[in-house]
Order: sequence, then C-alpha cells, then structure tokens
Amino acid sequence: MGVSAGEEPRDAAARRNHEHDHLHHADPSNATSQGVRTTWISLAGLMVTAALQLAIVIRSGSVALLADTIHNFTDALTAIPLLIAFRLARRPPSRRYPYGYHRAEDLAGVAIVGMILLSAVLAAIEAVRRLLHPQPVDDIWLVLAAGVIGFLGNEAVAIYRIRVGTRIGSAALVADGYHARTDGLTSLTVVLSSIGVLAGIDRADAAVGLAITAVIVVTLVQAARSVLHRILDGAEESTIALIETVAAAVPGVEHVTEARARWSGHRLLAELSIDVDGSLSVEGGHAIARGVHDALLHEVPRLAEASVHVDPHDHGPHP
Repeated sequence: MGVSAGEEPRDAAARRNHEHDHLHHADPSNATSQGVRTTWISLAGLMVTAALQLAIVIRSGSVALLADTIHNFTDALTAIPLLIAFRLARRPPSRRYPYGYHRAEDLAGVAIVGMILLSAVLAAIEAVRRLLHPQPVDDIWLVLAAGVIGFLGNEAVAIYRIRVGTRIGSAALVADGYHARTDGLTSLTVVLSSIGVLAGIDRADAAVGLAITAVIVVTLVQAARSVLHRILDGAEESTIALIETVAAAVPGVEHVTEARARWSGHRLLAELSIDVDGSLSVEGGHAIARGVHDALLHEVPRLAEASVHVDPHDHGPHP
C-alpha cells in the first residue's frame, strides 16, 4: 500500500489549497525556470566581461591578457551543458525514461567539474612557462584594469549562480558558480602580476599564477565533492532526520521503519515505509499514507515527490 506525488486526493479543492501552501517548498517547474534564467543572465554577464577585456587586448597587445580573455570566452560556454540539462528536465517521462530526464543536470555538473580541472592544469602550465621564460608587459595600467574587470565580472556571476543554485538545490549550477570563481581567480592573476611588474619583480606573474592555481584546486575539490555526492544518490543526514520526524508526527503513524531520499537534478525524491495499526482497513491505511505524503511535501524544503509504503504494525520490538 502506498501513495506517491502522482496520485490525486479525493478533494480537488483541498489539493489546490495544499499546493498553494507549499508552493515555495516544492515547485520543480519554477526551480527549472529559475535555473534557466540564471544561466542565461550569467552567460550574458560573462560575455560582456570578456568583450571588455578583448577591447583592452586590442589596445595593449598583451599576450597574457589575450590568453585570459580567450579563457573567459571559452569558459562562458560551459553554460551550454546546463541549458541543455534544464531543457531536458522539462520533457515529460516516457516509457524509455520513466523517471524523466532530470539526471542530465548531474551529468552537466560532471562536465563543469572537468572544465574546472582543465582550468587548473592550464593555469599551472602557464605559470611554469612564465616562470621559466618571463615576458615584458606593455601598457601595464590597461592590463591591470582588464584584470580587475575580469575578476569582478566572474565573481559577480559566481555569487549569483551559487546563491540561486543553493536555493533551488542544483549542484550543477553551484558547480558552475565555482567555475566562474576560478575564472575570476585567473583574471586576478593578471592584476597581481601587473602590480608585481610595477614593483619591479620580473617573475611576479609566474609566482602569483602558481598561488592562484592552488586556490583553483581547492575550488575544484569543493565542486567535485558536491557533484559526486549527487551522482552517488547521496542526501544530507539532516534531511533524512526531518523526513522521519515529519512522518512520525502524522496521526495514525505507529512507527517509521525506513526513510530514504535522493536528488534527481534539483528535485529531491523521498521513499519511506511506515507502520500503522494492523486492524485498519486498506482505505484507512491509505488515508494515513496520504497524510504523510502531504505533510512531507509541505515541511521538507525542495521535496518534489514522496512515495509512502504502509505496513501493519505488529507491536513487536524494532531493530
């Protein structure tokens, strides 16, 4: 005996009222729209940032700044996997993909982590190359200004993506925010190396580049852990505890025997088993399961679906 988010309660009006009450807790379509909007806005911001840098490259002729500009243009395109994933998430389930296409978002997160890794490798190679073969920098003040533009633009996009990604539960969008932050750190290399050159330190850009590479590696670890956690169907222990607490508080629930949750893209899915009085009718047990289902959707943030299985309580000891 069970109930899932796809089943309709008998009272349609009550259902509509309930959906209005917990809209901010679980509205996958709205969360997907937020993800798409955030991706497009951040993509536009990164393209404007790179365009401003390109204008200064044409004026100054700085090879280092040209490399950073190309880097920012290329990495802005990591928004494409996210846009594809969010578009796929809107497709209805099919017989071939009965659970829908929401896991495409997790695959986009893997691609973004790969881009962060590539950024770290390229930054390290460039830093070592400049350390071995230092190069003079012309129009140093323009180059410094371009580095500041690159850092501020990427950091603004990073904050925006991470904030929205955290709110809607999208690990891929959060990872892309970390990716934008690594791009900003790369641009910061241009700023700090320019200051070093102004101070008369020939190999300042190389030393700063190596330091920034270490910071990028730290960011890579953070993003990879988050994405890997989702890929392995991990969930926060506090979320499982909340599911158990909410279910146990519903009248008629004798015991919560098992509770599980996992993410599918930015949608949280839950499955749990509850014990009820064994003398209840099937209809009575179903009503309790439906009450648990509604309570979970109302109380657990970002929960999109809940499947509740009902067993008769034998009043024996539980492990």
